[in-house]
Amino acid sequence: MKTTMLGFLAETAIHCGAGRSAGIIDLPVAREAATDYPFIAGSGLKGALRDRAKSLGRSDSDVAELFGKPDHAGRLLVSDARLLLLPVRSLTGAYRWATCPLLLERYGRDLARCGLPGRVPAVAVPKTDGVAGALAPGGTTKLYLEEREFAVGGECPNGVHGAIAPLIRHEQTRKRLASQTVLLGDDEFAWFCRYALPIQARNVLEDGTKRSKNLWYEESLPPDTVLYALATARDGDGQGALVGLFPESDPYLQVGGNETVGHGWVVVSIRSGGGAS
Repeated sequence: MKTTMLGFLAETAIHCGAGRSAGIIDLPVAREAATDYPFIAGSGLKGALRDRAKSLGRSDSDVAELFGKPDHAGRLLVSDARLLLLPVRSLTGAYRWATCPLLLERYGRDLARCGLPGRVPAVAVPKTDGVAGALAPGGTTKLYLEEREFAVGGECPNGVHGAIAPLIRHEQTRKRLASQTVLLGDDEFAWFCRYALPIQARNVLEDGTKRSKNLWYEESLPPDTVLYALATARDGDGQGALVGLFPESDPYLQVGGNETVGHGWVVVSIRSGGGAS
């Protein structure tokens, strides 16, 4: 079986919900149980790809053959979309793309599973007494993200930027990787996943009086988040059909909720690999 890697750069906020409330947040994003890292469920991603195929005029029979139907599996097997870079507010610059050794290790394993060239270097974040460590672009010894302070113990290896760049379709955006990517420890990165995602208050108003009928708080992934997913084709035709869903003139996909208020849009890049079963 052949596996394709799909890279996603969020153009707008993304809300792929967990289906249950968490504390004061009525609609949190879906998270991995063990790590608390946000993700997009493969079932939702596959549904978005199915809708994309329909919008391009594919016949119902072709769509069913590619993505399956209740009594028949399709030719494409779609994974969850995994987080790789999370935008975090910074006192030095508009924001920083944060990642961690665990995410990079996973990404390297997934590249190998796809049979794609390139290697993600093994990295370790130095620790200092009393202050969490970080790897960041040169020229500074301190890094401030949200309300937290980090001691910069070196620069993020160049191989990291080169490995991530193919997931980002826009050339101008790729050029910012070297100056904005920071590498945090696994525990510190998990803190930002738990407590630093945007939360938006939304409301329903009564007609006429405009009084509040239903106020709720909704969590989302911010614009410029970078994720990726794997799509394994049972045959070569399935892989080719997936590539054809995102022509150069229209490489966009809508995932998650709140489509009517402009949420969930990502730009897609595709890396076709070799065999992996």
